[in-house]
Amino acid sequence: MNEFLHVLTDNWDVIGSHFWTTIQLFLISGVASLVLGTLLTAMRVSPVPALRGFGTTYVLLLRNCPLTLVFALLVFAVPKLDVDIDYFPSACVALTAYTSAFICEALRSGINTVPVGQAEAARALGMSFGQVLTLVVLPQAFRTVVPPMVSVLNAMLKNTTIAAGFSVAEAGAIQAYLSERGENQIYTLLWVTIGFLILVVPLILVQRNLERRWGVAR
Repeated sequence: MNEFLHVLTDNWDVIGSHFWTTIQLFLISGVASLVLGTLLTAMRVSPVPALRGFGTTYVLLLRNCPLTLVFALLVFAVPKLDVDIDYFPSACVALTAYTSAFICEALRSGINTVPVGQAEAARALGMSFGQVLTLVVLPQAFRTVVPPMVSVLNAMLKNTTIAAGFSVAEAGAIQAYLSERGENQIYTLLWVTIGFLILVVPLILVQRNLERRWGVAR
C-alpha cells in the first residue's frame, strides 16, 4: 500500500500536470465539438441542398475515419502545407473535427423526435428556418439526446489519450514517463484509471441530473 501511494506522491508533478492537460483538451474540444456539431446538424436539415450535401459528406467521412488518422493528418500533413501549428492545438482540432460528427448525429436523432406539426406551425406564423430551428426545434431536441450526447463526450474524454502518441503530454503519456523513472507499472496504470474515473463520474452525475430535471419539465 505504501508503494502504491508513493507512486502518486513521488510523481505528482507528472501525474497532476498531465491530467491537467487532459482536462484542458476535454474542455476546449468538448465545447468546440458541441458548437460545430450543432452547426453541422443545422446544415443536415437545411433546405439548401449544398449545405445538406456538405454536412452529410462531412459526417460520413469523419464518422468512418479512424481518429488516429485524423491526428496523423493534422500533426504530419498540415505542416507540409507551411501551416505552423503546435501539437496541443492540433490535438484540439483533431478531437473537435472527429467528435462533432457524432454530436451531429446524436442531435439530428433528437430533431427527428420533435413533432413535425410544431415546425409547420412556427413557419405558418412567419418564422424563418433559422428561427424555427433555434427557438422551436433545437431546445426540444437537446432535451431528448442527453444520454447519447454525454456518451459521446465520455468517449471523447477517453479518446484524448491518443494525443499522447503525438507528443502531447497528457494522461495517456503518464505510463511512459513513470516507466523511465522505474516506477511500478501496475500501480501507475491503476492511478491513471482512478484519475479517469474521477473525471468520468461527474459527467455521469450531470447526465442523470439533467435527465431527471428535463424529464419532469416534459
